[in-house]
Amino acid sequence: MLVSLNWLKNYVDIDGISPEELAEKVTKSGIEVDNVEYIAQQSNNVVIGYVETCEKHPNADKLNLCQVNVGEETLQIICGAPNIRAGQKVAVAKPGAVLPGNFKIKKAKLRGVESNGMICSLQELGFNEKHIPKEFTEGIYVFPEDAPIGESVDTLLNANDAVLEFDLTPNRADALSMLGVAYEVGALLDKSINLPSEEVNVSSEKAADYISVKVEDESLNPYYGAFVIKDVEIKSSPLWMQNYLLAAGIRPINNVVDITNYVLLEYGQPLHAFDYDRLGSKEIVVRSAKQDEKIVTLDDVERTLTPENLLITNGKDPIALAGVMGGADSEVTGETKNILLEAAFFNSISIRKTVKATGLRSEASTRYEKGIDPNRVKRAGLRACHLLEQYAGGKVLDGVVEFDKLDRTEKTVEINTNTINSRLGTEISTDEIAKILDRLSFNYEREGESFTVFAPTRRQDITIFEDMLEEVARIYGYDNLPFTLPTGASTAGGLTKRQSLRRSVKNYLEGVGLMETRTYSLTSDTFIKKLVSPEILTLNPEPISLAMPMSEEHKYLRLSVLPELLKTVSYNLARNQSNISLYEIGSIFITDEKELTKQPDEQLRLSGVLTGKWLEHLWQQESKKVDFYVVKGIVEGLFEHLELPLTVKQTKLADMHPGRTAAILLNGKEIGFIGQLHPALEKEMDLKETYVFDINMEAVLDTHNHVPSYTQIPRYPSVTRDIAFILVNEVNAGDVKTTIEEVGAPLVKQVQVFDLYKGENLPEGKKSVAYSLLYQDPEKTLVDEEVESSYQKVIEAVNEKHGAYVRA
Repeated sequence: MLVSLNWLKNYVDIDGISPEELAEKVTKSGIEVDNVEYIAQQSNNVVIGYVETCEKHPNADKLNLCQVNVGEETLQIICGAPNIRAGQKVAVAKPGAVLPGNFKIKKAKLRGVESNGMICSLQELGFNEKHIPKEFTEGIYVFPEDAPIGESVDTLLNANDAVLEFDLTPNRADALSMLGVAYEVGALLDKSINLPSEEVNVSSEKAADYISVKVEDESLNPYYGAFVIKDVEIKSSPLWMQNYLLAAGIRPINNVVDITNYVLLEYGQPLHAFDYDRLGSKEIVVRSAKQDEKIVTLDDVERTLTPENLLITNGKDPIALAGVMGGADSEVTGETKNILLEAAFFNSISIRKTVKATGLRSEASTRYEKGIDPNRVKRAGLRACHLLEQYAGGKVLDGVVEFDKLDRTEKTVEINTNTINSRLGTEISTDEIAKILDRLSFNYEREGESFTVFAPTRRQDITIFEDMLEEVARIYGYDNLPFTLPTGASTAGGLTKRQSLRRSVKNYLEGVGLMETRTYSLTSDTFIKKLVSPEILTLNPEPISLAMPMSEEHKYLRLSVLPELLKTVSYNLARNQSNISLYEIGSIFITDEKELTKQPDEQLRLSGVLTGKWLEHLWQQESKKVDFYVVKGIVEGLFEHLELPLTVKQTKLADMHPGRTAAILLNGKEIGFIGQLHPALEKEMDLKETYVFDINMEAVLDTHNHVPSYTQIPRYPSVTRDIAFILVNEVNAGDVKTTIEEVGAPLVKQVQVFDLYKGENLPEGKKSVAYSLLYQDPEKTLVDEEVESSYQKVIEAVNEKHGAYVRA
């Protein structure tokens, strides 16, 4: 809502307070003011002049030599504007004037002829383009004939106006009108409100002789009032009205249309003017549209309607979409003489459906959607008649032809001084509360410390005690509410253990190159049972379907995070993003009930997906694709970071590659898996070679019990021994590593697999696996005999347990 302060001054005295101060007060009362904008930049010594003569410049084809009467004198001014004519009243910057941008006007010679001043366009006077009438966006501005010569242009052009931009919440529909804003500002400043005149001099003719009104569904249209105004003269609206409309963001059209728009903004009540002579009948029938019925609206678009659309008809054909837009066949034109003026109350839900179906949102429909004041509907029509009589020369026929089933009762709210003070922590007296109600212009009955408040119909947001509590608090002043520091025992804020551990996991994963993502917790029938971790499957989970899913793609609460992650990867691959490393920490939902009687169990999972290249150094010509060992290394690194024991064991799972999948065990208990997707699933989802991991984070968080400790830096040197074993293909390298660690302890501190060989010079069905053993004693320097003794024990143990021997 754009609020012109010069317009607002007609209803409430705001002199003595700057626009910025007023904006701050309004914002602190609960309506945020987004912006304060001035109509024009400051200038001085610019007056209205009358162009007595206008002749061609003797030495320039595109310049005109004008004699301009500015009241006290006549100035010779050279003007190059294409629309300058004799007989016009224009804005003249006299010598000595200063225009925006510190542009000083001086006497000068142009092509040898003296020029004493400047005839100005609105742009030259510092007006924003949106505040300039369309016909004067190019060339100079021309005043109406009744503009007083020699007067300053500021008042006539509204140049000294400021506009406040209100950012209204949905409950404050009352502030969508200038009168609503006036009541608000009047309450804040403790000023009385001056209501506009609605007095009409009616003719002897009766409106009922010219029109009848019928409403088929009173729930959709509880009030319809028809006013008839004859012998109007279509012309420009008065300059002050044009200025106010421009300040509010509406371009002037003609006096009739401008008056309906003016009253719309003034009262918050939409009106519509029909050309009475083009109606085609003497009746108005309001009804729902028939299926596929058509209407050509004012924008010359033919629209196909449904029974959800409410229509204004002439008894046969539609002439307007109720509350949204009029029809082209009955619009007011330059030849219009007689007007039927509509003032109606339409159901907000009906209007909203029509707006949604047609896309025709307007100032009028916005107000109907948010709710209008039932007590202003007829009054707005009378106000428009008053203005049409004054500024269009219209004769208002006697009476309003109306259908009236409108509820105008005020809601009552009980409040009490003690309850208000108890809620606010204040000591507001009963008299102060009464004064606040008076400032709000709310009627009330008072009995001791209790009030029965009659909320005016313009404030339909007030229905319960808490609404009135807010009104008292904001007028009293939020800055005046007392504040206290909390008392009693308190603890310093910080992360819980689980929050801290979860953040540590995220930091690690992002540190090794994965990117966090968030996917839907919902999935489809196709993917609900895919890639579910084995320990979850042992619980025999039942898929949980939504009663009203958004779509078939989001029908079930997920049992695995991976399917939706894989959809994200597929989406990115389709857009030429080939190297992808994603992870997500999110919940899955588990129940064994086919019909839910209780909330499902939520289990936190950590899942990741990697595909493409893991490492690429173009300059060094290095490149490494993601493989099983990259993903295994990431998971092992995570558990090492958390200082938790991890075991990886080969396994086979549905939808996973049969030879590149492993289970993840924590303290011997299975908590997830890692591996490559099955090629068939990769093909189904348009994926390349893709690796995943899935971990039960609940088990990780519950097991983690890290006690801060340190390991002393070794003072003595270490010894490294490498050894290669010939193993049967079926023997896992990891099992041999475990044996080495057990037998070599405590001197063997670290065991790493660094080579695998299959091929020539090896027996069929055998492989060579090389290990690097790190020996170290924290108390002394090891001697060769100690290392050799341990080394031989390792060889013997591996040979005995795994049937392996050392490769020569």
